[in-house]
Amino acid sequence: MADSAPVTTIAEALRALDLSASAPIRRPILRGRAGTLLTLALLREDGTEDWHGFWVDAEIIRPLGPAIPSSVLTEANHLAGSTAALVDLIQAAARSCVERLETLGTVIDDLEARADAGPISDLANIQWALAGVRKHVVRLTVVASELEGPLGTRFPQLETALPQIRSEVVHLETLSTGLAQVARDLVGIRNAIESNRLAESANELGRVSNRIAALANTSNLRMLGVAYLALVLGLVSAVVLIPNTAATILGMPSAAWVPGLWVDVILVVLAVVPIVVVFSRRWVLRMLHGFPSYETRSSEGLSDLPEVPPQAVNRAGEAERLIQDPP
Repeated sequence: MADSAPVTTIAEALRALDLSASAPIRRPILRGRAGTLLTLALLREDGTEDWHGFWVDAEIIRPLGPAIPSSVLTEANHLAGSTAALVDLIQAAARSCVERLETLGTVIDDLEARADAGPISDLANIQWALAGVRKHVVRLTVVASELEGPLGTRFPQLETALPQIRSEVVHLETLSTGLAQVARDLVGIRNAIESNRLAESANELGRVSNRIAALANTSNLRMLGVAYLALVLGLVSAVVLIPNTAATILGMPSAAWVPGLWVDVILVVLAVVPIVVVFSRRWVLRMLHGFPSYETRSSEGLSDLPEVPPQAVNRAGEAERLIQDPP
């Protein structure tokens, strides 16, 4: 690195590691032959990121990005130089995550206070924001673990601040995990509410379908009763029509040659035989025995069918409930 240009920005560090300057930084610790790049982000109130880092090679340790204000942990452990700058960066990154989580926690509290758990779009935005913060919490966890190894030996007296850093990282993990679980619970409640609404709609459709089926059954009963009535009338008409027709024929002038006694015999036979033949059939007798019930069912069907006035049917511009709810 002595003969090469010094690394002063994160973009230059990425180029030194043969990585694209525009590529997203997926890992907080990136190692290469030229050196090691450590990166952390400070989160703003709107969730945007302000990236900072450290370049560590065989000769120097250089902070990358704007200077960070001194933290209480640095002053309490009397740290200086690159170690103080690193601890200040970790403290600032952790504090920004806490502040962002507290903001999201306030939004979650407001959603919890609602009876309907809030719109699904708000819950989705909360989950997306929490996922973004948890990404940086994981980065802090990885950095804390790496600093407990060989990388931490490059920062003098860092071991005095590592327990506090580890404690803060664990607190961040617990806080972010808890908020994420609450957000998942709210999504579950929202899904349950929507499922209940769908179930209520399905039940209402079932009730309407049952009502339509009941009306269809009533209509079928009505038509069945009418059919039975028509059949009885047809049988009676057939029985009456045969002797009537014979009487008409025998009463014409062309039939004057038929003796009066034979006319009487013929009319009696034609009157009695159809009655005996028709009304001796078992199915006819069963139908006649059940005639009162058919008449009753037909009356019930007629009474159950709602009467719709013509003016209501002809109103094309207005909705009309033709199927009335049962009382």
